[in-house]
Amino acid sequence: GSRLSNKPRKRGVADSKYPVEESVQEDSHYLNFEETRVLGALAEKAIVTPENYPISLNALVNSCNQKTSRHPNTELTEDEVEEALNSLRYKKLVMRVDLASSRIPRFQHKLPETLNLAKGETALLIVLMLRGPQTLGELRSRVERMHPFADLEDVEQTLATMHQREVPLTETLDPAPGQKETRYYHLLSDPPEIEEGASVVYVPAPD
Repeated sequence: GSRLSNKPRKRGVADSKYPVEESVQEDSHYLNFEETRVLGALAEKAIVTPENYPISLNALVNSCNQKTSRHPNTELTEDEVEEALNSLRYKKLVMRVDLASSRIPRFQHKLPETLNLAKGETALLIVLMLRGPQTLGELRSRVERMHPFADLEDVEQTLATMHQREVPLTETLDPAPGQKETRYYHLLSDPPEIEEGASVVYVPAPD
């Protein structure tokens, strides 16, 4: 069929539904949406409620589907979360824990160990996984409970470090319609689908 673009194909994206700028798909840590939400929710609970961690499948389902601090909101089933967990265990990003005091299996993440992340990097990745593209200001305020950054420059520098890795973890996105600030997103899964001009309405200038 005809090609829409004469740009050369990027490495590792020949069979991709969405074009990915980096070659993250060649890496075994490439995640689908459900895996991203499950891993983000699991990692968030490890920092925010350590007293209840590792967590059970039921608690993890609730965490994935909570109405706050999530975008988009989801209604993942227990089966969907369990399937994502199995895949994440295979990718060495999650492990199952059987506690002597409980008959219910629990789960914990291995995000920093597997991807070699510092605390600030882990916190930023969690918020990006759970909420999609965000500005520096949004990231700094939303990550505060998990890791206090000194200032916006500190957040920006950490994101730059994550972008400069051999397999980049973050990328920038043009500002949302009507906004001025650049947004950031993670590269563990497909880049966000942007509906071009969805909120842009052409208004002719007054005479």
